[in-house]
Amino acid sequence: MLTKKQLELLKFIHARVQRDGVPPSFDEMKEALDLRSKSGIHRLITALEERGFIRRLAHRARALEILKLPEAMEKTTGFTPRVIEGDRRDAPANAMPVDTVDAIEVPVMGRIAAGVPIEAISEISHNVAVPGTMLQGNGHHYALEVKGDSMIDAGINDGDVVVIREGITADNGDIVVAIVEGYEATLKRFRRKGSAIALEAANPAYETRVFRGDQVKVQGRLVGLIRTY
Repeated sequence: MLTKKQLELLKFIHARVQRDGVPPSFDEMKEALDLRSKSGIHRLITALEERGFIRRLAHRARALEILKLPEAMEKTTGFTPRVIEGDRRDAPANAMPVDTVDAIEVPVMGRIAAGVPIEAISEISHNVAVPGTMLQGNGHHYALEVKGDSMIDAGINDGDVVVIREGITADNGDIVVAIVEGYEATLKRFRRKGSAIALEAANPAYETRVFRGDQVKVQGRLVGLIRTY
């Protein structure tokens, strides 16, 4: 049996993985569970790991894989375990941490900065095969190669390929592709604060950047991640 807080955390992690394709940060877990410190989250994660519900993947900080859910949750969510983050040494070359059955090709639109700014994304460089289960709805999807390390605590590494569902709106907490002042493309977590927009990194080495609403245009929301080993 899980405690109320353990179950609450497992549900939160599962919901964020299903929505974003990556697990939440420890700060987001702390806020969601209304805990005073990250140490409480560490204890809950350890308890869930000991009970076989999650696994911390080796060689990457804060990288989580959900192994199973309580029976009641499985019936309502249709959960299928999948690895979405981590550098496992026993993975075969060019392995994808998601099911590749019924793959669909989406265009790779170049590189996206997860760190220092680079030129905005522009033309298609090639296509990449993406599991159909990763794509959401009938909207247009595209892929970008990540350049930089500012989103590592969200499980997004330099060199990863992120899958984006095109759109111009975002909810607070979404990881988005944003165009800043018409020329800079970046991958960050979106927060609207009154008339301003904050673009948050997932790496303490990078500061949150705040802009006027008219300086930021959302180009899409993260729905999946592909990693080769």
